[in-house]
Amino acid sequence: MKKLTLILSVVILSTLLGACGAAGAIQTEQVQPTEQPAASLDVSSVEVEGPPPPPTCIPNPPRPAPNEQDLAVFSPNPETDWIKGPEDAAITIIEYADFQCPYCSVTSENLKVLMEKYPDDVRVVYRHFPLASIHDKAIPAAQAVEAAGLQSKDAFWAFHDLLYETQGAWSGYSIEDFEDWVVDVASELGLDPIRFETDYNSEAIVSKAEAAWVDGQSLGIPGTPYIKINSLYDPQDFPDLFTLVEWIKLEEIQFTSCPPLTIDQEATYLATVETDQGSIVIELFADQAPLAVNSFVYLADNGWFDGITFHRVLPGFVAQTGDPSGTGFGNPGYRFSNEVTDELVFDRAGLVAMANSGPESNGSQFFITYAPAPSLNGGYTIFGEVMEGMEVVQAITPRDPQAGVDLPPGDLIISVTIEKQ
Repeated sequence: MKKLTLILSVVILSTLLGACGAAGAIQTEQVQPTEQPAASLDVSSVEVEGPPPPPTCIPNPPRPAPNEQDLAVFSPNPETDWIKGPEDAAITIIEYADFQCPYCSVTSENLKVLMEKYPDDVRVVYRHFPLASIHDKAIPAAQAVEAAGLQSKDAFWAFHDLLYETQGAWSGYSIEDFEDWVVDVASELGLDPIRFETDYNSEAIVSKAEAAWVDGQSLGIPGTPYIKINSLYDPQDFPDLFTLVEWIKLEEIQFTSCPPLTIDQEATYLATVETDQGSIVIELFADQAPLAVNSFVYLADNGWFDGITFHRVLPGFVAQTGDPSGTGFGNPGYRFSNEVTDELVFDRAGLVAMANSGPESNGSQFFITYAPAPSLNGGYTIFGEVMEGMEVVQAITPRDPQAGVDLPPGDLIISVTIEKQ
């Protein structure tokens, strides 16, 4: 009944990775914010001229598919690639990297953390792109891991990790000292050092490492690290890898069509939101915002909100939730338009409204106000009000995703039940 219908929004919130240039100096250009993420909450004032169009709902467009060329180039090849992770993983990350590139060492650590967090969902494919024009030991380093890999797959990955972990030390070595050092490392890792040194200097390994530099240029790889996910996504189109993985995983519960309009606009609906802080009872305004209330009731009845977090909680402003991915980018597989009326404005605490990134982008994310917020008037659908449990809302753990890493875990919604009166 449900499948992935992701909208590929090109939303660049912060620098995911720096990059080493393929044919020049190291590039450290910052990627600046361009637009609000899908289903986020903008605080700018919105002015609406003329009568609004009738509210509508549309499913997400079909997920874009990789073209034949990308499938041919960016699909894993068990015969030639170094791969770790389950073969049936939902997310395949192909990485082109250079062991002497500082940003690649950061990416390597990020990918390790990613695989630890999603051991059943992610596999990583490592491909060499040694930037010989700017890194004198890029090709020798590729030779070293390939020589280790001839003794075992585990040896390849052990050498791979060690080269990145010690990059700051060996990057300053001469070529001769680097060769002596990698032979010593091979011995410390329990490899046969004589065989390792022979393989390291073999024509086959040297040619393979040199060819990786040439092949990467011919493919137009712009620098390192360069990543493709599922032969399609470039992670620079997303704030980070974790967000992208969560977004792809959301396919398991997204809907393929808009919910049927089944609510009674003359009836009173109460929603009881059970959280790990206590219960919140919300009166839903079916007469004022039938599209939003109908969607909310539909999602609640289908368990969409169960077990998700309040991912954005700004004391004095709003507490935001409704995204099972916890990233602020998720939606239920469809989007609907605003229902704004002159009778409902953000003049008090406890109002419940849809979060969006524009008047036609409402989905499942909603927020509860902590105080009057007149700057939001005209831009967001108010579809309910807290009748009981405002003290619970006030107790929700503050959490600002824009503040950086090491955020506290978000408080959970346990369930949402609907009562029609």
